[in-house]
Amino acid sequence: MSALLVRRWAGPLARGGVFCLIAALAACATPPADPDDRAAFEKRNDPLEPLNRKVLDANQFLDRIVMRPAAKAYVFAVPEDARAAIRHVLDNMKEPNLVFNNALQGEFKRAGISMGRFVINSTAGVGGIIDIATKAGLDRQPADFGQTLFVWGLPSGPYIVIPILGPSTPRDAIGMAVDSYADPFTILAMAHGVTELTTSRFLVNGVDQRASLLDLLDDLEKNSLDFYAQLRSLAQQRREAELHHDAPAAAGPSPGAGQDTTPSPDATPNPAPSPGPEPGPAQDNAPAAPAAAAEPPPPPIEYDTGAAPPASQPPSPGQPKP
Repeated sequence: MSALLVRRWAGPLARGGVFCLIAALAACATPPADPDDRAAFEKRNDPLEPLNRKVLDANQFLDRIVMRPAAKAYVFAVPEDARAAIRHVLDNMKEPNLVFNNALQGEFKRAGISMGRFVINSTAGVGGIIDIATKAGLDRQPADFGQTLFVWGLPSGPYIVIPILGPSTPRDAIGMAVDSYADPFTILAMAHGVTELTTSRFLVNGVDQRASLLDLLDDLEKNSLDFYAQLRSLAQQRREAELHHDAPAAAGPSPGAGQDTTPSPDATPNPAPSPGPEPGPAQDNAPAAPAAAAEPPPPPIEYDTGAAPPASQPPSPGQPKP
């Protein structure tokens, strides 16, 4: 498995005909006829599971012999501050794509923030080595063309595992290809015949992202009864959050792709604290007040000297004891 989040390091592969093959395979999936099986089938959104598991096995083999050792060597050889600077430069090079995609989604404020980040970090941040924009309060505004297609209403299609690139969907696979073609730095590198820089960028980006997931993927593979199912669930949940700009779900964890996002009718928001009871009729569950509670108490009863009061009535104050 290359990585849960590695999507772009193999740029040339993203441009190949593999996506046409994936789309053709996705079109051949047939849901089961049984209602219960069909509900579970649609919830997983994974009609190509047998094929996906084989691709995941191949990805894990490549990961064990190439990506994981490279990531561990990267962490060992490069200090943490240097890795952070490299990550900032790579993120800064992606900012123009964020500007375009946020604008295409109608998120013009987010597009403006991305543009401001790119200008500030490219100049004052020395090409993005220092993320000054974030320190100034301009947080990164992630966006990609797969997300843009989601905003435009294109369905995601089934869950798929792409060779080397990992978990995705046909919609996101198309988005990766478009982002790769439309990247301004890739276009400039191709125009000047320095494709080695583009390949190096993708490889460094992949190793850096794999390094950031070393502990997560190791723990996931070690503690999961079904690594494939757990990885699918995490990938779908994370993508769902990305599609909604990390907006929190109404209740509970974010559902995976293809799951129902309608809030439960039983779920009600917590009421705001009230400063105190408001005047009004008594509630149904309140105890009924005695009828005489609203009337003034009767005057004390006086007794003749030497006569004892009834047993049920205590002696009046000041009355001599018999």
